[in-house]
Amino acid sequence: MQHTRRRIRRPVALAATTALSLALLASASSTLPGPAPASAGPVATTPGTTQLGPCRITTTMGVQMSEGMPTAPGYARSTGRVKALNLMIDFPDAVGEGTAMSRYREFFPQTSDWFATSSYGRLQYKPEAPIPDWLRMPRPFSSYGIERGSPYEPGYRSLVEDIVKAADPKVDFSAYDLVNVLVTPNAGPSALDTVLSVTFSGNDEAPYADGVPLANTSFVYSRQDDGSGSFAETGYRVLPHENGHVFGLPDLYTADGGGTVGHWDIMSEDWGANNDLLGWHKWKLGWLDNDQVSCASATGTSEHLLTPLALAGGPKLAFVPLSDTSGYAVEVRTEDGNDEAVCDEGVLIYRVESDVDTGHGPVTVSDSERASGGCTRRPNVHAELSDAPYRPGETFTDRVNGIRIGVLDEDGAGTYRVRITRP
Repeated sequence: MQHTRRRIRRPVALAATTALSLALLASASSTLPGPAPASAGPVATTPGTTQLGPCRITTTMGVQMSEGMPTAPGYARSTGRVKALNLMIDFPDAVGEGTAMSRYREFFPQTSDWFATSSYGRLQYKPEAPIPDWLRMPRPFSSYGIERGSPYEPGYRSLVEDIVKAADPKVDFSAYDLVNVLVTPNAGPSALDTVLSVTFSGNDEAPYADGVPLANTSFVYSRQDDGSGSFAETGYRVLPHENGHVFGLPDLYTADGGGTVGHWDIMSEDWGANNDLLGWHKWKLGWLDNDQVSCASATGTSEHLLTPLALAGGPKLAFVPLSDTSGYAVEVRTEDGNDEAVCDEGVLIYRVESDVDTGHGPVTVSDSERASGGCTRRPNVHAELSDAPYRPGETFTDRVNGIRIGVLDEDGAGTYRVRITRP
């Protein structure tokens, strides 16, 4: 696999109604080649009922962070107790402003709480900061050559080696599942100009420390502060996005921004109002059980009951496979849990493609109200797709493949009944 990171320059001015500003919000990822000793641990990848087999679209070799199942080896576990090492670093030419622990508190406990809510408690994210002070790097920040698109060579490799030298006397790197490097915000450009935050994941070619490669490491720069006054509540969200890559999830934004998924997944837009992960990602990560997923692989018509994704328990996801590498996912989204910005509740339908690279549009949400302008004007929420869910009486049709997904009704408890027809 080749190293790829695609991100276009973010304009300084942020307008809630400007689609261009929403196109540049999520941070990037890099997956470098090489096997890794650990593997992701989603429950959903274990053998289950044979009926679900056709709906586990396969992981495509050579595709970075494929949406297929099972998640490729090398990523961090996504269920159970996961220990996250947090190191706060500064530089001679960018001395840390305030205390290192104040930087840490920008992200915690919010990040742990976000994962607990999204995973229904199945991921116990345990952050630790064994070194409470800034780790001063031996060289100026400018000398490392950190910029958008930088792989682990040469600047990042030098930076990580310096981090290890500074931290190793006090840190056992082998005791952690992932690493977060929280860089002093005054190092590098403002996130309003260029978002440098990046994750290197599934990478056995990374520098080693205490006998293990730093194969799943997230770097967070600057602050995601758009001036709206919401930073204290929402600025942490860059870290759950970056850690999503550590668990094997791809970027869902493209070179055109968030127009394929909008605010329906934090891997698409991680600025501003809170949002959750798609149901497909929750199944892939092991946060949904197999019996919460129904597979519409047989010809003819089938009906499926779906309860809101944000609420624990009950059926959550229906999937319509089109091939070994693609299909439609169907779920119910409501203004609950992490889905703060939902302004039009209903049935969300989207296509998943496991043979499409991260950042190239592996997921595409179907918009039930095309060219409507959406139902929100909140900053940093892709407006056009905000009213994408289907309501009772509405039908999605894929004429090429002969697929029809109709929303029949909703009961008083918020359970939707969906009818799927396929040739």
